[in-house]
Amino acid sequence: MTKGLSLSAQQRDGTAAEAVVSLGAAPRGVAVWAPLGCLVLLVLFPLIAPLLDLSFYVSFVRRVLIYALAASSLNFILGYGGMVALGHAAFFGAGAYVVAMLSAQGQSQAIIAWPLAMLVAGVLALLIGAISLRTRGVYFIMITLAFAQMVFYLFISLRQYGGEDGLNLAAPSSVPGLTLSNDTQFYYLVLGIVAACLWLMHCMANARFGQALQGIRENETRMQALGYPVLRIKLVAFVFSGTLAGLAGALLANHNLFVSPSLMHWTASANLIIMVIVGGIGLRFGGVVGATVMLLLEEFLRLYTDYWHLPLGVLLLMIVLFAPRGLAGLFVRRLP
Repeated sequence: MTKGLSLSAQQRDGTAAEAVVSLGAAPRGVAVWAPLGCLVLLVLFPLIAPLLDLSFYVSFVRRVLIYALAASSLNFILGYGGMVALGHAAFFGAGAYVVAMLSAQGQSQAIIAWPLAMLVAGVLALLIGAISLRTRGVYFIMITLAFAQMVFYLFISLRQYGGEDGLNLAAPSSVPGLTLSNDTQFYYLVLGIVAACLWLMHCMANARFGQALQGIRENETRMQALGYPVLRIKLVAFVFSGTLAGLAGALLANHNLFVSPSLMHWTASANLIIMVIVGGIGLRFGGVVGATVMLLLEEFLRLYTDYWHLPLGVLLLMIVLFAPRGLAGLFVRRLP
């Protein structure tokens, strides 16, 4: 009887694949050439910008890339795992604060500070996820929000590190062979890191682990009945996502040369969720598209009105009504 009830690894993998409902796949040509084309443009931009008197925007595009990484890390658990975490900014801000606190103590080596920022964010995600992932639905949303607010108020209470006023960095982190105070060099470093992280997330999403994660998103009870360690898979994804958010925070600290508890506020987490929704939940470049559109509109609308949040709200409403799969979803077709 036990033999009859057991499933081989091949059968389990096949069942998991059946449980995955693809959110969409771009035509092969678009899927290959569009990202490569965008990457080429990003590589060339710092070289072309001075000729067009757009040198300022090198720093702006770098900021967009950093937020694209943060939004994509959230999209990994939200889109592929169905985990609506309203506390993702806690990992983002924690990574930023680790770099700033080490800088205040005289430790500015990126080879030490950035991995430590990722480690702290990952451990924080492990602690929060170990508790939060035992809940579902609105309870999961609220408990991640509660933990994030606890972290927010914790850093407000650290008066020796600026408290509510935040903390300045005397100088960016030291990277062997590079000068991060040079906008172009820092830009290319951020571009390389973001591209590598996006590729890593893509590989994980298409591996057996990613298929199992998507299967859990579609039918958690069925996956558990098939013998998959559901909690462990979700926790690994949650920690992985939090670790990448911590890396994005470390990059942002060096970009701004300033950190504050507002990076961890629940509104920062909501902004990341909005970026994912605007770009496309569960789409490979949904976080990138969402961060780009949101930050571009914010930069543009601020030139004309102090009430720039209103047009952004209208945009979100239009996307929900007419492009529920996000802007990236407009260029994606469903699999037959």
